[in-house]
Amino acid sequence: MNQRQLFLQHVAQTSPAPLALEIVKARGVILEDAAGKEYIDLIAGISVCNVGHCHPKVVKAIKAQAEQYLHLLVYGEFVESPQVQYAKMLADHLPESLNSIYFTNSGAEATEGAMKLAKRVTGRTNIIAFEQSYHGSTQGALSILGDEYWRNAYRPLLPGILHLPYNDNAVLEHITTDTACVILETIQAERGVHAPLNSWLTALRNRCTETGTLLVMDEIQTGFGRTGHLWGFEAFGIVPDIILLGKALGGGMPLGAFVARKELMDCFTANPVLGHITTFGGHPVSCAAGMAAMKVLLKEKLIQKVAEKEALFRQLLHHPAIKAIRSRGLLMAVEFDSFETNKKVIDRCIEKGLLTDWFLFGANSMRIAPPLTITKKEIRKACEIILSAIDEIIVE
Repeated sequence: MNQRQLFLQHVAQTSPAPLALEIVKARGVILEDAAGKEYIDLIAGISVCNVGHCHPKVVKAIKAQAEQYLHLLVYGEFVESPQVQYAKMLADHLPESLNSIYFTNSGAEATEGAMKLAKRVTGRTNIIAFEQSYHGSTQGALSILGDEYWRNAYRPLLPGILHLPYNDNAVLEHITTDTACVILETIQAERGVHAPLNSWLTALRNRCTETGTLLVMDEIQTGFGRTGHLWGFEAFGIVPDIILLGKALGGGMPLGAFVARKELMDCFTANPVLGHITTFGGHPVSCAAGMAAMKVLLKEKLIQKVAEKEALFRQLLHHPAIKAIRSRGLLMAVEFDSFETNKKVIDRCIEKGLLTDWFLFGANSMRIAPPLTITKKEIRKACEIILSAIDEIIVE
């Protein structure tokens, strides 16, 4: 059997029609398949590869750490330099109150850890989450995921979860002294890039402070420069109590984290001891890769170039079939009249050498979230492909 047949037979599938592209090489924003065909990558592994695929400095850091040691012991027991140095670097670039980093394997595990921490710190059990929000697919994260279509098959889920409309002031009256935490995406990514109103987010922060409720902000997709700020919440002038990190955190390696004030995180050390543990969270190679990627992000001033690249996409993507474009930096949603139209355009783009996809809660919108290293020339070529794909679909 060939690779594709083996893939379909032995690798667990998550959809009835996977893309099944066999990529053998990736550099910068270019993917190459087994036949030598190249694709411009406009999704960056879903906002993972912010500094591009296989950045030389990231690869060098991975190799160097692999020669020193790989896994040693469960997270938190040994002093491992990659964890320590990366935690310090993250804390140095976060508000002073976000100074303790708990590394996990993924963003979903960061969500789980933050939910546990909020319950442990407050002694409360109720959690407020938002409709059309995505925080991961594990059982706890699924409980706060904001769409019944995705939740229903796995009930019963965690009790005490209240799903409310995003950007709605009526939410404030539901935040009480019984609420452990309010958890929300800084920008609702999987809804198709919907941002909160500054006034609403400020009111939410104030209400959480009044009631002793922890404000948890999911920066898994918006972190590391994706929105044109190092952290998405910086654009709104507020500071959450806990943030969730993942995706770009590992520079292409698996890594997640939740971050809080040290006094809060210390609750995991007693009653019970080992209040939250993980075997592979903060793997030294992942931490080395993530730290190298963050250094590239900052040294090459990639964040400062995001707004200009966003503007170029918006300038070029004009077509009667495009109903709207929503964007925060290089997190963009191109809206069509239906999922059917969007899917046809996406499929034609892939045929023409451009990789993109749709959003879980916004299936009529095309995702544009390329590596932040994408050049103006590559943006122009990508937009040409998208527009020609639309033209061909409309003609059909």
